[in-house]
Amino acid sequence: MPGSPQWDSRADVTARAVRLIGDGVVDRGGVPELASRLGYTERHLNRLLSEELGAGPLALARTQRAQTAKTLITKTGLGLSEIAFAAGFGSIRQFNDTFREVYGCAPSTLRRADTPVDGVVPLRLSYRAPLHAEALFGFLGARTITGVDAYDNGRYTRSMSLPHGMATVTLWPASPGAAVLPHGGEPGIGSGFIEAELRLSDMRDLTPAVARCRRLLDLDADPAAVDAALAADPALAAVVAAEPGVRLPRSVDGFEMAVRAVVGQQISVAGARTVLARLCPPADGAVDRPGLPTRLFPTPEQLLALPDEAFSMPASRRRTLRAVAEAVRDGLRLDAGSDRAATREALLALPGVGPWTADYIALRALGDPDVLLTTDLGTRRGAKALGLPDDPADLARHAERWRPWRSYAQIRLWRAA
Repeated sequence: MPGSPQWDSRADVTARAVRLIGDGVVDRGGVPELASRLGYTERHLNRLLSEELGAGPLALARTQRAQTAKTLITKTGLGLSEIAFAAGFGSIRQFNDTFREVYGCAPSTLRRADTPVDGVVPLRLSYRAPLHAEALFGFLGARTITGVDAYDNGRYTRSMSLPHGMATVTLWPASPGAAVLPHGGEPGIGSGFIEAELRLSDMRDLTPAVARCRRLLDLDADPAAVDAALAADPALAAVVAAEPGVRLPRSVDGFEMAVRAVVGQQISVAGARTVLARLCPPADGAVDRPGLPTRLFPTPEQLLALPDEAFSMPASRRRTLRAVAEAVRDGLRLDAGSDRAATREALLALPGVGPWTADYIALRALGDPDVLLTTDLGTRRGAKALGLPDDPADLARHAERWRPWRSYAQIRLWRAA
């Protein structure tokens, strides 16, 4: 079902459609935009989703709008008419009818007297336990860019450029025993929550903001299935037992991750952070509050407008960055709805993009669960530390037993290094 680990790992057109609907594509551009992104006619797409899910894209988007509206009713002080349009409904009547259909009550019955009005939307994002928070947040924290994101006292904060404006989000693991107030996933046996505080310049961006936070933290993964597959290899059994629930840190923006991958070629993580910070402009309208980001990662257009001296790197790498920016500007998609094989082929056709860079982008921007960077120095060091072959060809042969979860093995190899 949509939102399940199976949908998160699948690469077929139905799963890609579900991800794009979750990111609000139907709300912003309708079914024609969704069909165009997937390369299908509207009629064929409707038939595919109806046969697979029992509902077409409009019905799936309508249910999602109701969920977004429910969150805005209970978490903000917006008026109900504002909420209706912020959630993507075309009219108040459609809002009321859909809400009654999905929840069996009128929207006004959910309004609380103590609803916050300070512009912060607090949420709890559910996940399937276990989740190794130290590994997940530590990975993101080690790669922060000054002004764009930060990690402090167990809290990860970052800016996001969303379809209707800028947003900032702070994420941290919920304390044990926290009350169940999920959004974007239903709680169940063995579930937990990530606390989130969203500050949105436009409430219409709530749905894509939640979807991208869930993708960033890999909250729709099935850790039991992943860990069982990897623990079947004696070389990984001990580290899986010691650190259950290691996730795949992904991204909130595919272009950002592509730039990070290119900049990170053959330099240290610390060096890459310094170079990346010089590329990030101050954000228009950013709120100057302690601990909140004041910069946004550049868009392809902004990066292309930068002078040569802004790129603290060899000329060949600068050309590669500009080639990637031109490709994304001209229509190359680097997100969860992209066809993984076609996107990798398109990336490899760009000057300066080799297999390591393309695969790193697949790993973190596209969320491919089955990528292993066998030539990566950190991968080889981690493999050697765990008693695995560190020769790329030998490691690749050994790693066949980890399919279809080699990306999760990759994170564990980096940790072992």
